[in-house]
Amino acid sequence: MGAVATSPPADPVGVHLERTEDLSPRIDALAEALGPRVGVEHLLGDLKYRAHDSRIGRLAGRAVHRAIAWNSYDQRDPTWWPQGITTSADATAEGRIAGRRVLVTTWYAKAVNGIKRGSRLTFLDLDTLEYRHVLLVDPTLDDEGRVGMNSVRIHAGGIVWTGPWLHIAATARGFVTCHVDDIMRVPDDNEFPDEIGLLGSPDAPRPASFGHHYVLPVRFTHRAHTDDGHTPLRHSFLSLDRSGDPPGLLAGEYGRGGQSTRLARYELDAQGWLPALDGSGISRPVLDDVELVRMQGDVRARGRHHITVSQGPWWPGSVYTGQPGDLRRHRFALPMGPEDITYWPETDELWSVSEHPRRRWIFSMRRAWFD
Repeated sequence: MGAVATSPPADPVGVHLERTEDLSPRIDALAEALGPRVGVEHLLGDLKYRAHDSRIGRLAGRAVHRAIAWNSYDQRDPTWWPQGITTSADATAEGRIAGRRVLVTTWYAKAVNGIKRGSRLTFLDLDTLEYRHVLLVDPTLDDEGRVGMNSVRIHAGGIVWTGPWLHIAATARGFVTCHVDDIMRVPDDNEFPDEIGLLGSPDAPRPASFGHHYVLPVRFTHRAHTDDGHTPLRHSFLSLDRSGDPPGLLAGEYGRGGQSTRLARYELDAQGWLPALDGSGISRPVLDDVELVRMQGDVRARGRHHITVSQGPWWPGSVYTGQPGDLRRHRFALPMGPEDITYWPETDELWSVSEHPRRRWIFSMRRAWFD
């Protein structure tokens, strides 16, 4: 995609992003080994699991309007932990993908018996509450040119769906970017929950993707860099910032114990829906300092920031609203363990997700509740 050339700020903020090489050739080779790309519309026609509305979740936070619980296995799973959230309202002006209202969440896996499964996405139809998990993978080539795939080991604390792109927070690395048309269906004999890659004979490789039947390879990384004498920016969470034209990406830092807690806004290229690059091929954000520890997510809606803040695994979370230097706290607004947050303009609702086993919900809030 073409980049928009912009002038660098008069006072550089000391941090920036650089886009790595496009891995499309490796993804082409992976698709040849696994089977053709199927894309997001095929995935939405093959949803496997079913969530359900949860009265308990609705009562877990004062601002919660609707709460959705995963199936019983995902609700209590100690390995995979939900983190980020975005929706089809971020992806398209009409808020639909193939006629469906879609929520997408990220999860990261805690190591079990030395196995690190990385990160995954979950696509959920908001009307049927059916969903399917998709493993994030890095396409690889060995010294002999043979294709393979590895897990993507990032915390995945936030996600934004812009056009065909999914941007997924990778903390110190910046964020990784995937294209929804690259979603691939792994053959049905993939029943190896502890393995990943194209295993066995090179002539007849056996695909393994930790038991997932869909994978999504990373197309490139927007890698974080820091100028000498400046503090590195951690991309802990992400959201779509509709306050400008074109919209931008809003990133922020989870911090405690003296760590920096900043918000960063990157311009987006309106044609390609990727971070806009200047003449040097980099993207510099506008930064705001926020003296607020344990920020888990932030989204701008109707001119105000809405920042989720966690209070540990057993206490309800808070939302702070306003501007970075003038924030109002709304106590006990959220279930315990709140994470990322996103906004659906059509319904004037905020959506978030909580992470702890047995206290794990996708939930909406009426934005006007915070007025």
